[in-house]
Amino acid sequence: MSLATVYSRARVGVEAPLVCVEVHLTHGLPGMSIVGLPETAVREARERVRGAIVNSGFEFPARRVTINLAPADLPKEGGRFDLPIALGVLAAHGQIPQQPLKDTEFLGELALSGALRPVTGVLPAALHAGRAGRRLVVPRETAPEAAVVAEAEVLGPDHLLAVTAHLRGDAALPPWPATRLATDPASGPDLADVRGQPQARRALEVAAAGGHSLLMYGPPGTGKTLLASCLPGILPPMTEDEALEAAAVASVCGRDAAAAWGRRPFRAPHHTASAVALVGGGPDPRPGEISLAHQGVLFLDELPEFDRRVLEVLREPLETGHIVISRAARQARFPARFQLVAAMNPCPCGYLGEPGGRCRCTPVQIQRYRQRISGPLLDRIDLQVEVPRIGHRELQAPPGEGSGSVRARVVAARERQQRRNGRINARLENRDIAACCRLDTTDQALLEQAMERLRLSARSYHRILKVARTIADLDDSDRIRTPHLTEAIQYRREPPA
Repeated sequence: MSLATVYSRARVGVEAPLVCVEVHLTHGLPGMSIVGLPETAVREARERVRGAIVNSGFEFPARRVTINLAPADLPKEGGRFDLPIALGVLAAHGQIPQQPLKDTEFLGELALSGALRPVTGVLPAALHAGRAGRRLVVPRETAPEAAVVAEAEVLGPDHLLAVTAHLRGDAALPPWPATRLATDPASGPDLADVRGQPQARRALEVAAAGGHSLLMYGPPGTGKTLLASCLPGILPPMTEDEALEAAAVASVCGRDAAAAWGRRPFRAPHHTASAVALVGGGPDPRPGEISLAHQGVLFLDELPEFDRRVLEVLREPLETGHIVISRAARQARFPARFQLVAAMNPCPCGYLGEPGGRCRCTPVQIQRYRQRISGPLLDRIDLQVEVPRIGHRELQAPPGEGSGSVRARVVAARERQQRRNGRINARLENRDIAACCRLDTTDQALLEQAMERLRLSARSYHRILKVARTIADLDDSDRIRTPHLTEAIQYRREPPA
């Protein structure tokens, strides 16, 4: 009897739990069985592994082969276990040494010829392998993605023979050079392209400085979409950890995680998107738009046109920064720390309040249109600002302030927040608000009056204080003053009827 153990990684959400591939050879009728909750693609590895071993010039053992993927209660999916299974069979049969397998993890799908094919989710596997102190062997096509992780030693062979030669010591695989990607974090439209709209530009700056959610309302063609697309360009550059988190989500979706390295995601799903498309799901849970927008911007244009049940699923991730998808056999947790920006028209036709009586919508139609957005969701949007129609003279005006100078103020404001609380203002807890958002007696009375007149909730009270704190940070002020508070209050006004 012979036994060999090879290390690999499964994919559960954006996590990569360790899987021990145990291969046992014993006497009996020749055959191969795989246990440990394998799904169809994993069970089919029997034929791929057999063909790859034989076509690579090795002998497939004419014995009973039992393969256990431990832990047994963790579902296994995909072709990522082909390479470790093949190596386990060869090691158990004595065709390759077992000692080099102890400090290495393996991922890769095998062709019948023995060539290695790429798999998804190698970046989370590289993160976990590096933390465990083991090197990681992945197919050559995905090695650049895995090599983004600085603490991971990555090897990128293209064939089973290259792996076995390395393990035997015949031809060592060189470590894949660390991938250092530099991208322009400010790529995309520039705020200088926006003509007029000083109030909306100011709200966009406040939203960027504090990480606040933003709703823009106004007639068609006033620049709401352009303003939203400018937001990533005024956000601070991503940190290494933020870039890795965003790239890990892209990796498990099969996207090129290195292509947009260091660039804030900007996701703009169509209003026909389903709840699963927005938050993720499926039999094998996959990330949705809110996770693809992690550490970036989720833009919902024509907000009332989204199905109301679809919008309601945003309420929890807006508060928690993650989404948990539960299925009968598994549970997946995906990050969803996104910044929500939404846009809407004031009425179904879009021309409410326009001169000349252009709007023909009835009050009932307008009410029904706005009721597609629930009160609890609106209550979670920090800034609500009107984007009115502008005149021809404003369109011909010289370009305004560009994204670069606005981003400098945003970065300075966020640095103040990090020094004070260790987090941005949008993520302040109630105890933090009490400590850093204190008001004097006059301003407290002003806020209480606004709460009563605008019929605001306790959540709105705290969000006004957070926004006021952000405005004070932009003004380089140690405390919230009356102009900061009044500006924050005006952002809680609902669209006019």
